[in-house]
Amino acid sequence: MQQETLHATKRVTSGSRASNRLRREGRVPGVVYGASVDAQPIHVSARDLYAVLRTEAGLNAIIEVDMEGDSVLTVAREIQRHPVRGEITHLDFIEVRMDTEIEAEVAIEYLGIPLGVREDGGIVETIEASITISALPNAIPSSIEVSVEDMAMFETLKVSDLPEVDGVTYLADDDSPLLTVVAPAAEVEEPAIALEGEEGELVEGDEAADEAADADVEDEG
Repeated sequence: MQQETLHATKRVTSGSRASNRLRREGRVPGVVYGASVDAQPIHVSARDLYAVLRTEAGLNAIIEVDMEGDSVLTVAREIQRHPVRGEITHLDFIEVRMDTEIEAEVAIEYLGIPLGVREDGGIVETIEASITISALPNAIPSSIEVSVEDMAMFETLKVSDLPEVDGVTYLADDDSPLLTVVAPAAEVEEPAIALEGEEGELVEGDEAADEAADADVEDEG
């Protein structure tokens, strides 16, 4: 997996006021830490950060953070976003070693249209769109692809059905469901209230309800 370089500036001030000022200047505050690095507050260019995280590796990109000459290999974690605009407001850069496995969240790509949808009119219900794995930093796949074309109605895809990927361990239980094909929800018809009219005909719906209400009033009288 390709490594990306991100230049960072060490922060000398902290607090929400200082962080908000950095964001207005197009910077994103963060912190770098790890086994050989004491927690170091930094800030990076928002534009450069988004460029790094929009590569094929996505949020699992290996990022070399250059802190004014001090470089650390990291991955981005604990990403915080603005609740409305969705922009990144803060994140952690966690040091990694290329010979030590780390945990990562990887997207699952479901390929094809299930048999139960094509022939029986079923509906695909996605239970999980991603899965947690363990792998060396440079062995983390951008996604896990699995075909669902042969899935029949009411069949469920489980973690055990995912393909084996060299160097990757799935951390979820083998029986954990990921996707299922279900029948479409039946249309619920409004129940009809049937009453026998004065001349023996059946009266339904609102008309029946009105007659029932009139009958109750007459009984009370």
